[in-house]
Amino acid sequence: MLNDVEEKKGLRHWIPAFVLMACVVLAFFDKISIAVLFSDPHFQDAMGIAQDKAKLGWLMTSFLLAYGFSSVFLSFLGDIFNPKKMLFWSVTLWGILMLFMGFTTHYGTMLFLRVLLGIAEGPLFALAYSIVKQTYTDHQQARASTMFLLGTPIGAFLGFPITAAVLAKHDWHGTFFVMAGLTLIVMILVVVGLRNLKLRKTIDLENSGKRVSFQDHVFNTKTLLKNGSFWLVCFFNIALMTYLWGLNSWVPSYLMQDKGFNLKEFGFYSSLPFISMLIGEVIGAVFSDKLGKRAVQVFGGLLVAGISLYVMVAMTNPLLIIAAMSVSAMSWGFGVAAVFALLARVTTADVGATAGGIFNGLANFASAIAPVLIGMIVMKTGSFNLGITFLAVVAVAGSFFLAPLLKRY
Repeated sequence: MLNDVEEKKGLRHWIPAFVLMACVVLAFFDKISIAVLFSDPHFQDAMGIAQDKAKLGWLMTSFLLAYGFSSVFLSFLGDIFNPKKMLFWSVTLWGILMLFMGFTTHYGTMLFLRVLLGIAEGPLFALAYSIVKQTYTDHQQARASTMFLLGTPIGAFLGFPITAAVLAKHDWHGTFFVMAGLTLIVMILVVVGLRNLKLRKTIDLENSGKRVSFQDHVFNTKTLLKNGSFWLVCFFNIALMTYLWGLNSWVPSYLMQDKGFNLKEFGFYSSLPFISMLIGEVIGAVFSDKLGKRAVQVFGGLLVAGISLYVMVAMTNPLLIIAAMSVSAMSWGFGVAAVFALLARVTTADVGATAGGIFNGLANFASAIAPVLIGMIVMKTGSFNLGITFLAVVAVAGSFFLAPLLKRY
């Protein structure tokens, strides 16, 4: 916790959190934009995969596997080198890769570029978490971390309809070029918005640019790995992210192919659950910082999200489907608003990026199989509802990993 950090107020103090949010919005654009293309016959023909849902799922799963690997094994660099510089070069690489994807007409090459994108984006949440943990006090961390976490629903809220609009007016190549162009804006925000940010140095190593010696980092990491509460939060996060990636990977196809929405309707209705998710995160952040019951809030959010998702399966009316999905997404957002603040409670600042990297990377790595599993379930059974039921069961069961922490945190 940052009890020794002066609690500052005012709009300028929250600029770094806004910049981090912009980075997450952009990263989420890059992640989910390809899901809209899963239903585009021109993209399928260009990749030579027809309607093979397993191969389509691998375009998301390959990204998530690389993302998880990178988050676990590369995020520690944020504890050693300046996370601001790492963030800038990471964002720059995203734009380059999206530009290359726009020119790609080969499935294998697209798959390879998705893997590289996953590696480049993997450390993002760990870097953001490290910056937040060093910049904001314990009483501000839920709000600060939620501000960058808001990039998830905002990215989905804007990314799906923007991609659908570009696809409707141009072609699938244009969707990647638009994302590459947006990267330039975020790069400027990173440079300008974080230029005056002073991050604490755990150890001053003679202006070498390093913040912690590698030997000290190894010792701190060993201590972290013996922390049982940390691992319970990590295992819980697997279920949390399985819900997110399963829903984001297949919601376009689910609404258009199984529920009869067209591309135009999808662009509007697909935004509603993510608006709800955003509202849930905002309410959850305020609630969390005021009452401080991080574990109870996160546990309850995922539990209700899973139950509501199962209720949606039984719905046939389009409005009721969107309503149930929105309740589920809002509950998920309400819970996730406190998850990084909970992580901050069970870990120490000297391994902030490492803890965030393992926490985020393990969850994304383990949940990466969800898009492929759902694709296989749909292909084997012909029912999208069974795929959504799978997500609901994982959410409900996974929430109980936090049961041992409810009283203490």
